Amino acid sequence: MSIFSSIRDRIFGHKRTEASASPTPMAPNPSTAQAPTPVAPAPAVQPDAAVDVGAVLSEMASIKGGGGNYQQSIVDLLKLLDLDSSLAARKELAQELDIHVGADGSAEQNIALHKAVMAKLAENGGVVPDSLLNG
Repeated sequence: MSIFSSIRDRIFGHKRTEASASPTPMAPNPSTAQAPTPVAPAPAVQPDAAVDVGAVLSEMASIKGGGGNYQQSIVDLLKLLDLDSSLAARKELAQELDIHVGADGSAEQNIALHKAVMAKLAENGGVVPDSLLNG
């Protein structure tokens, strides 16, 4: 699996806490049992529904106690997603995304990688705020 695919899957597959908090049905009391009330099914998540990348990352950061500077740093973004942030992983990501800016591991390359990842998330249906796209 490619590194970008891992990034995309972690963000697009993240379950929002308010969406996962559904009431647990209670068992009926036999002494007061009545005809069961039909329960409307939960709305299905559309596979092509846009994912708010900014909101997902913000929620993940709050769960983890901050997330560093994931809004601008590819290293912090990868760490937030529990992915390998090593130089070797970033070099591989640069090859995947065809990023040839600066020396491997340089600030210039890392900034370009972050912008490229955000642009690619947007291309794949993510709603990425301008603050993440333009760093």
